[in-house]
Amino acid sequence: MKRIIVIPARYASTRLPGKPLINVGGKPLLQWVYEGAQRSKLAQSILIATDNEKVRNTALAFGAETIMTDPALPSGTDRVCAAMKGRDADIVINLQGDEPFVEASIIDQLFSTMEQGNTEMATLCCPLTDERDYKDPNTVKVVLDRFNFALYFSRSSIPFVKTPDSGLRTPGLSYKHIGIYAFTRQFLDLFVTMPKSPLEETESLEQFRALENGHKIKVIVTQYKGFGIDTPSDLERARALLATK
Repeated sequence: MKRIIVIPARYASTRLPGKPLINVGGKPLLQWVYEGAQRSKLAQSILIATDNEKVRNTALAFGAETIMTDPALPSGTDRVCAAMKGRDADIVINLQGDEPFVEASIIDQLFSTMEQGNTEMATLCCPLTDERDYKDPNTVKVVLDRFNFALYFSRSSIPFVKTPDSGLRTPGLSYKHIGIYAFTRQFLDLFVTMPKSPLEETESLEQFRALENGHKIKVIVTQYKGFGIDTPSDLERARALLATK
């Protein structure tokens, strides 16, 4: 099977303008993500898809293959699909360009899960243990069925805990979504033809496009402790951690 990682890197960001190029621990944020992807044992190629020449030139400078995509594309997955035009692959991973702590092991878990077949789309989660994350709308939560398929994602605190004392100490209920996705090439091409769904618009979470159209998303439970850079506080936290590397 042919396996590729595509890293969508959009320049514009409301809270963190020019986010892919922000210096974190002496490197552009995007370079940390790319170098994490390079450690994958199963990826056969890595491609950075961007809408900005500054991002492209920076990526070229640290040795990445790049492709320019339309700034008007509505989501990271749309950008990934556009980048794949004319390219051959069986499994495509959308690794968002703001995950500086990404570990090769979780990327390879996604590839391995997809290679087993019977899965169109997969993603990751980890146990949610911090009450602040549980209540934080910037932390996306996911609840799973008995077979580890996603039932629902939300920026709200899910599942609702009727008995507060049980809270996050209830095992197997509260998970933090990790925004890395794997697609079969066929499903990736289908995904971008679907119109934005109502829940996608409401929660601002593109994975609802699959769920609301009757498709399942396999969710791999990991012990990953990294985090994406969504807010200025995330950035400061990441700088403090990466300064020691």
